[in-house]
Amino acid sequence: MLKELENDNLADIVKDNDVVLVQYSATWCGNCKIMKPKFKKLASENDHIPFVIADAERFPLSRQLANVSNLPTFAAFKGGKLVNQVQTNKFDPLIELLNEVTHN
Repeated sequence: MLKELENDNLADIVKDNDVVLVQYSATWCGNCKIMKPKFKKLASENDHIPFVIADAERFPLSRQLANVSNLPTFAAFKGGKLVNQVQTNKFDPLIELLNEVTHN
């Protein structure tokens, strides 16, 4: 399930789901645009997990749930807590992040 945040409510999604993957991005971020289709593909292959795209500039409360200092940042939440995150424009670290929360 892929969802693009329309409100600053990522905390509710994290609280209501066991596992959540988030792409923090911004409209001006070129690497975010490169990674978005890859993130969407991963979401379509794992439709039992919420994949969320959060605009890091528009939604400061959602941004505070992870240590976002560079974009794109991908964060994995499990049991309501941040498990790990990566700042990357490569696909493999994203797969590793997903595996970390789904295979443990």
